[in-house]
Amino acid sequence: MTAQVMPGPVRAPIGRLLRSELRWIYRRPRTLILLGLLALYPILFGIGTQLVDAPVRANGDQSIVAAVAGNALMLPVIVLSTTMIFFLPLGTTMTASDALAGEASHGTLRGLLLAPVSRVRLLAIKAFGVAVVSAAAALMTSLIAFVTGLVIAGPGSLVSISGTTLPVGEGLWRVLLATGWVIVQMWAVGAIALAVSASTEHPLLVLASVIGGLFVFGLLSTIPVLDWMHPFLITESWDSIVDVLRDPILSENLVTGLLRAVCYIVIGYSLALARMITKDS
Repeated sequence: MTAQVMPGPVRAPIGRLLRSELRWIYRRPRTLILLGLLALYPILFGIGTQLVDAPVRANGDQSIVAAVAGNALMLPVIVLSTTMIFFLPLGTTMTASDALAGEASHGTLRGLLLAPVSRVRLLAIKAFGVAVVSAAAALMTSLIAFVTGLVIAGPGSLVSISGTTLPVGEGLWRVLLATGWVIVQMWAVGAIALAVSASTEHPLLVLASVIGGLFVFGLLSTIPVLDWMHPFLITESWDSIVDVLRDPILSENLVTGLLRAVCYIVIGYSLALARMITKDS
């Protein structure tokens, strides 16, 4: 009589796991609220600059408000540069904190660690969710701002800082370039947030440490005596996003900021993976 061989555990398809992770993220009310605020912000910003621009022009003054109100190219870039200071890092960090620390605080992470699932695979799924949310938030914000600028100022208002008027296709390409650059910066923030999230069971601690750290980095970058430290600060090149508004585009600072963000991504995910591998179930 032959003995029956019990089948081993079958891995779930990776596509189903990724879809499940995204459904779990997008069903959270705070994620939907943040995305809603990011969708409203460029519209309100564009309308607000248009309203404020009227008295500015009446006084004959020139300001950034007047430049944004009459320029459909500048509006999405300025909106991206302001949201990447707080709102986009907040959404990215919030998703990363829920991915691991949130699971641990609810006791569900222990079950995932006990399941026959590779911890590398589990971290990759969580990282995918953080990356998709941050990319979707930045892309949605920039496209809404671009359309808002076209509606308010018209397609002939795509003027670079250098004074050249760009066609709609060229303007859209520059906005997408700026968006992709911002997305990589947010992926770097998400990598660091995942590393912190893997080391604690308190989501609020992740939010406080990462968002607080970004504010500290921004403060340190303004102190001249600490200029030796500036190349190591993730926020050092964030203001160089305006270089996409120049004609031709100045790529030096953008490339430097991109490489710095990639270094943070590698370091963050390496620390998160090291913690996940050694984490007690």
